[in-house]
Amino acid sequence: MDAAQRNGIIRTIFFAVILSFFLMFTIHAVLEIPTQHRIAVGQELRIPLNYPKELLDSIKVHINSQNANVIKYKGINTKNIAFNPNDSWPVAANPGTVKLQVKLFGLIPLKNMIVDVLPQYEVIPGGQSIGVILKSHGIIVVGYSSIKVSGESLVPAKSAGIRVGDVILSINGRKADSEEAVAEIVDSAGRERKNVVMRVKRGKHVMNLNVKPVYCSETGRYRIGLYVRDNAAGVGTLTFYEPKSNIFGALGHAVSSGNSDQEVAFKSGKIIEATVQGIHQGKRGQPGEKIGIFLNDGRVKGNIINNSKYGIFGKMTQFSDENSFYRKPIPVAFSGQIKEGPAKMLTVVQGDNVEAFDIKILKVMPNQHNSGRGLVIKVTDKKLINLTGGIIQGMSGSPIIQNGRLVGAVTHVFINDPTQGYGVMAEWMLLESGILDGEEISRKVGVEFPGYFSFFIDFSKNFCYFCL
Repeated sequence: MDAAQRNGIIRTIFFAVILSFFLMFTIHAVLEIPTQHRIAVGQELRIPLNYPKELLDSIKVHINSQNANVIKYKGINTKNIAFNPNDSWPVAANPGTVKLQVKLFGLIPLKNMIVDVLPQYEVIPGGQSIGVILKSHGIIVVGYSSIKVSGESLVPAKSAGIRVGDVILSINGRKADSEEAVAEIVDSAGRERKNVVMRVKRGKHVMNLNVKPVYCSETGRYRIGLYVRDNAAGVGTLTFYEPKSNIFGALGHAVSSGNSDQEVAFKSGKIIEATVQGIHQGKRGQPGEKIGIFLNDGRVKGNIINNSKYGIFGKMTQFSDENSFYRKPIPVAFSGQIKEGPAKMLTVVQGDNVEAFDIKILKVMPNQHNSGRGLVIKVTDKKLINLTGGIIQGMSGSPIIQNGRLVGAVTHVFINDPTQGYGVMAEWMLLESGILDGEEISRKVGVEFPGYFSFFIDFSKNFCYFCL
């Protein structure tokens, strides 16, 4: 092989490596583009293209709309436009839907996308501490309780396959309406030397499990070794309130059963105002928490209608802006308007006083819709870090404000670094509430939940349970 051939091979390999790198970069950047995007009227139809500016010259964006009034390009209404991302982007002029396609060299389709242009929605950001009470369908398994029999520790329900977080729907064909009723059925079956058949829901699956009760000499009755409760409750934070429809959103994540991620299926639910009486500071490996008291005569009350991975939603029955940080509605940001950088978090750390604290948005992840974790945030406010250690339990739902817009809500804390955590996008919460797509949650019927009482409460603990 002569020198010319070697040089030719080297050049071929070099260009192949460069082309492979370009293609891999292109594919990775395309995968990060969401298939659906929402923007507000007046906003550019700009989509996230994580390309170096030099490579954008190889990209063409094609936009098609059935209605010429939806978009404007350089001040002129148009239905169809093709342009380079380095040029000016069209602007949303009116509500509607457009189709967007990204092409390589103007020929090779890389990504199809639907962009919904929506009116600018406004809500009053919350930040108030709230008590949350859900009355569940069935009873929730929150732990195991061993039974001493002849020197041996037995947990019959665990041996039969029942897990913490399961929801017991019925026992021996009778609805599991209360802990006391289920305990009575177990004891009666045990005295008759019979097993109990428990219909159990685990996630989306429902199963029948056969359990043999054993006699507990300490309690003088037959048991199956479970701690259960027929409700879920805790302290969280109100995210937003929409005064025209009276719709509210809070928590930013679901109220789950036990230590599982299973959303509690509930018969009825309420939120009421809570006051923060103390703080357990968060540390590495040990999440902190707010110590709260429910207020019977609080200024915030509402019926819960929906419990989902994006939070709890419902209709406000009483709301006072007396201790609100914002007295008037502010715009809700769509994902394309959220930027990495400084922001504010609204929350209560003492009494009922809503305060604003400095945070930083580290990452925006519009494609993480299914997980409900669209933001990575970091607390930078020294006062808050000194008080709480960072993000603590009870802050779930605390509104995140950036550039005068509600962009999201705090949801989770990183166990290894309490100053960092996840947030849910406000856009997703509005969609789940029914505000965003016009399907008002008010069309559903809220159920009253009587019998309020004040006590120390928090989602991280099984505050009240019954022994089976």
